[in-house]
Amino acid sequence: MGARPTRTRYWVVVFAITLAVIQYIDRVCISQAAPNIQRDLRLPKEEMGWVFGAFTFAYALFEIPTGYLGDKIGPRSVLMRVVLWWSFFTAATGWVWNWLSLVITRFLFGAGEAGCFPNLTRAFDSWLPLRERIRAQGIMWMSARWGGAATPYLVFLVLGFVHWRTAFLLFGALGVGWAVLFYHWFRDHPRDHKGVNEAELALLSSVDAGHSGHFKMPWSKLARSKSIWLLCSQYFACSYSWYFFITWFPTYLLEVHRFDVKRSALLAGLPLLLGGFGSIFAGWMTPRVQHWIGGVSLTRRLTGVIGFTGAACCMTMATRLHEPILAVVAIASASFFNDITMPASWTTCMDVGDKYVGTVAGTMNMMGNFGGFVSPIVLGYIVGRTGDWNLTFYVTAVLYLFGAICWWFLDPTTPLEKQVKD
Repeated sequence: MGARPTRTRYWVVVFAITLAVIQYIDRVCISQAAPNIQRDLRLPKEEMGWVFGAFTFAYALFEIPTGYLGDKIGPRSVLMRVVLWWSFFTAATGWVWNWLSLVITRFLFGAGEAGCFPNLTRAFDSWLPLRERIRAQGIMWMSARWGGAATPYLVFLVLGFVHWRTAFLLFGALGVGWAVLFYHWFRDHPRDHKGVNEAELALLSSVDAGHSGHFKMPWSKLARSKSIWLLCSQYFACSYSWYFFITWFPTYLLEVHRFDVKRSALLAGLPLLLGGFGSIFAGWMTPRVQHWIGGVSLTRRLTGVIGFTGAACCMTMATRLHEPILAVVAIASASFFNDITMPASWTTCMDVGDKYVGTVAGTMNMMGNFGGFVSPIVLGYIVGRTGDWNLTFYVTAVLYLFGAICWWFLDPTTPLEKQVKD
C-alpha cells in the first residue's frame, strides 16, 4: 500500500485564517475609534469620509502590482513584506496630529494591506486541490468577517484602559509576529516543504503553475475579457455596499438609534458576524447545489444573483423599520447575503486567472476597493448635507441589483487564455 497523503497543506489555510483576522482587526479598528479621533482632531463627517476613503483608494491602487508580484516571485516574500508594512502604519495611526497626517498614514496603511488576499489566493492555488478551494475561501472569509465583527467590542474594551493612540500601537504589533512565523514555515512550492510527502503532492494539480522564470502576463487579454469586466463590476458593487459596515455603521448606531457606546460596540460587529456565516454557508452549500444542478458555472452565477438580490431587499427593508433592533438586524442580514457571494468571487479568480490568479484577484479587488473608496465619501456628503441615512441605503440597494445582473452574464469558469483569442 502507498503512503497516506500528509496534511501539511491545511497549515496554509491556518496561516490564511490568522492573517485574515489580523488584517480585519487592523482595518476595522478605526471605525470604532472614529468618534474619539474626530473629537480630538476636530474633524467633521466630510473630512472623516476622506480618511476612510484614503485607505481604500490606496488599497485599490496597489492590488494589481502586489497580485502581479505574487505571481512573479511567489507569495512568501510578498506577504512578509506587506504585513510588516501595514503593521507599521497601523501603529503610526496613533502618531498623527491633524487631518492631513491621518489621511497620508491611512493611505500608506492601505497600500500595505492591498497585498493580502490576492497573495493568499495565490498560495491556495498552489497548495490546495480543486475540490478544497471554495471551502477554504469560505472559511478564510468567515474568519476575516468574524475578526472584524469582534473588533468594535475589542476596541471598546481596549479604549477603556488606554488612549486610542496607544490602541493602534497594540494592534500593529499583531502582524509582526505573524510575518516572522509565516516566513519561517511557508514555501511557495509544496514540493520544497519538508512536511509534504509524494502522496500529498499528487493531490495538488497546480503545484507548478505560474512560477517559471519566463512568467509573462497577457495584459491585453485581461483588458479585453468580458468575464474580467463583469467580475470587477460586481465586486465594485459588493465593496461599495460592504464598506458602510466597517466605516460609518458605528456612527449610524449612535446618531440614528441613540444606542450608548457599549451597546453600539456590540451591535457594530453584527453585520460582519452574519457575513461570516454567509461565507461559510456558501462554502458548505455550493458543492451540494453544484451536485444537484450539475454545473459549476450556473451554481456560481445563481449564488451571486441570490446573494445580491437578497442584500438589496434587506437594505430596502431597513429603511422601513422603525424599531431600532429590527433595522439593525435587517442591515446585518444584508451583510449575510453579501458574503454568500464572496467564495464564488475569489474561486472565480482562481479558475479564470489560472496561473495568473494573483493578478486577476488583484484586478478584481482593485475595482472592488475603488467602490470602497467612493462609498464612505459619498455617504459622508449625503448624510453631512441632508441628514438622510435612508437615501444612502437606497443607493446601496440599487448597486446590489446591478451586481446581481453582472453575475447572471458572467462566465466564472473558463480560463482567461481560452476566453480571449490573440
